[in-house]
Amino acid sequence: MKKNIDLRSDTVTKPSAEMRKAMYEAEVGDDVYKEDPTVNALEKYAAELLGKEAALYVPSGTMGNQISLNVLTSPGDEVICEKDAHIFQYESGSPAALSGIQLSLVDGIKGVFTAEQVEPLIRPASAYYMARTKVIEVENTHNRAGGTINPLDNIKALSELGRKYNLLMHLDGARIWNASAKTGIPVAEYAKYFDSISCCLSKGLGAPIGSIVAGPKDFIKEVYRIRKAWGGGMRQVGILAAAGMYALKNNIDRLKEDHDKADNLAISLSKIPGITVDMECVQTNIVMFTVLKFSVEDFLKKSRENGLLLGTGKVGVIRAVTHMDVSSEEIGDAVKIVELIMS
Repeated sequence: MKKNIDLRSDTVTKPSAEMRKAMYEAEVGDDVYKEDPTVNALEKYAAELLGKEAALYVPSGTMGNQISLNVLTSPGDEVICEKDAHIFQYESGSPAALSGIQLSLVDGIKGVFTAEQVEPLIRPASAYYMARTKVIEVENTHNRAGGTINPLDNIKALSELGRKYNLLMHLDGARIWNASAKTGIPVAEYAKYFDSISCCLSKGLGAPIGSIVAGPKDFIKEVYRIRKAWGGGMRQVGILAAAGMYALKNNIDRLKEDHDKADNLAISLSKIPGITVDMECVQTNIVMFTVLKFSVEDFLKKSRENGLLLGTGKVGVIRAVTHMDVSSEEIGDAVKIVELIMS
């Protein structure tokens, strides 16, 4: 049976033979006791790569974001973020449920908001009857906007604003590797403007599980404590950390291939009558498009029946995400399937 072309997300990748070999050969210990040498090596390497004092391996990007926000804030505080940020749209109300904090939403353009937009939202420090503004959160690349990149100059301006008002900065860098691969700017250059960063190993980098939280040593010490409290402490987890280490050392540069596949997919889809692609948002490995002839549900159903798996983004928008487990030839086949449906 011919396999499906799966473009729902870059989380669907499976470990390569080389990655599985690294996992099989991993030296392990009890990570809750900090005795797993493979985890320790991964955390040290990731901290150096991100230009931070320390790092901690956590099970997921959501945990990485939410632990970071928990440590950076106190109940009743407020975090400023973009209106379609992952921490608002896709993390199950965790800021309120787990940390007792609220989010102040900025109406960004293609996922990007400016210091000029943020400053009026910062609450006066003397206003004891208001939530206390504590953190500015940035997502780079921006998932729901279509994998868009937040420009470094804009990040610098947000950081300067944060320092002016004694605010902390958190980066949801789930796909920061994609931003770096596209722009050529090292991840450490992006990360240096933030007090904390969470970044995924299980998306474009191809590891089966895991994320990294990085920041100052005192911050990571508290992250370690909260990880345990939230059930994220794992034991002989070096088997998984080995996959993350392999991903960091071997799969960052190849992200450019995924970007090229996304460009080709977007250009080809845009030529099909009844398909509209916002080409300005196609900056990394995500392609968002709309169809005129069908509802999203009907189009996804017809695609699935023809062997093409797609996802959704905003209401009325279809999402295709390129990754290492889909070839350029399969991208061409995906276009043919869409052409068939639209005909």
